[in-house]
Amino acid sequence: MENTKVVKFGGSSLADAGQFRKVADIVLSDPARRFVVASAPGKRFSGDTKVTDMLYNCYDLAVKGESFDKAFEAIEERFNSIINELGIELSLADEFANIKNAFAHRAGRDYAASRGEYLNSIVLAKFLGFDFIDPAGYIRFDEKGAFDLETTRSLLAPKLASSAHAVIPGFYGSMPNDTIKTFSRGGSDVTGSIVANAANAVIYENWTDVSGFLICDPRVVDNPKPITTITYRELRELAYMGAGVLHEDAIFPVRKAGIPINIKNTNHPEDRGTFIVAETAETSQYTITGIAGKKGFSVIQIEKDMMNAEVGFGRNVLRVLEKNGLCFEHMPSGIDTMSVVVNSESLIGKEKAIIDEINFRCHPDKLEIENNLALIAVVGRSMRKARGTAGRLFSALAHARVNVKMIDQGSSELNIIIGVEEEDFETATRAIYDMFVLPQEK
Repeated sequence: MENTKVVKFGGSSLADAGQFRKVADIVLSDPARRFVVASAPGKRFSGDTKVTDMLYNCYDLAVKGESFDKAFEAIEERFNSIINELGIELSLADEFANIKNAFAHRAGRDYAASRGEYLNSIVLAKFLGFDFIDPAGYIRFDEKGAFDLETTRSLLAPKLASSAHAVIPGFYGSMPNDTIKTFSRGGSDVTGSIVANAANAVIYENWTDVSGFLICDPRVVDNPKPITTITYRELRELAYMGAGVLHEDAIFPVRKAGIPINIKNTNHPEDRGTFIVAETAETSQYTITGIAGKKGFSVIQIEKDMMNAEVGFGRNVLRVLEKNGLCFEHMPSGIDTMSVVVNSESLIGKEKAIIDEINFRCHPDKLEIENNLALIAVVGRSMRKARGTAGRLFSALAHARVNVKMIDQGSSELNIIIGVEEEDFETATRAIYDMFVLPQEK
């Protein structure tokens, strides 16, 4: 069937029977939505517990040799309540018995965690009248636990081709010895991307509880505007700087196949959401696409006259970091200055050794480590064509009385990264947003 769409629904979209009905309406409204990837039931209300956490807790009790009957009964009740409210004829008794037995025999935490997706997908497949495909037989990891796309595609593609419609549990696959292996948290996003790749889908719809990505963190800026279209490169920059937009590994299989992603809201299916694409001719409504940042950085500041004429100076500094097991985030430099930005946590207990060794190897005129730095990335494909972007950025920060400690701009002109004091992080983010977004709203 042409124009196949793969749709993935997160835990909040499948938390109870009411959400199941919304999902069914969405899936059945479009015949092209052939393959559905399901998460485990999420929280039904504030203070509720996700089924995956219930499974982890239950399995931990089993491993300790303690009774886990009561904990397991709570899991059974979650699924049975969904089945009963939906009014479908389905019994999970055999599956519950098998899982409980596997827990008693310590089948592994990955196995335990994966059962939420497994059970929820059986229920959803029954409700939709779709086939059920267990990814344990098709999504493969290698001996080292790394996902194997080539083997997976060779197994999964023909299986999907033989099914008109199917539900596939997210989050897990299997090792060469057939033991269950999970992706990291949020791994159902990855499964959706893998299925989209194997199905040669025209689009991968990722349904969640928000109407796409926002220009910046709503905890910092009130009601930030949504991002309508974003490229994979922009997404990568924002995700790297802490924006919780999408499981990073989920991008690779669809990006490789040139399949766009559409982030949609299960509770507001009419909203456009955010499209993630390889390239786009669509101009952004704003000069910037997004703002993201995080705290917890330190900068090693080195000054030395004629540094630029000293062959191997930078290499000697980086050798010190390598010897102490540190990665660097950014390295802005001048003729006689060099700054190396690192994660503050990685520096703990190593400051003196690093200072001593840089002094020994490089003989700088001045060397110090400054802590409590926050990095903010301003990202946008339209920044290349817009004159004065940097000037507007620094004008906004100056007006907000924020002192810029560091500036780093990539050669692609896709982003500008600034360093500010941690205490100025929120003020700086709001000032940048106000400069680039609010004027165009008036």
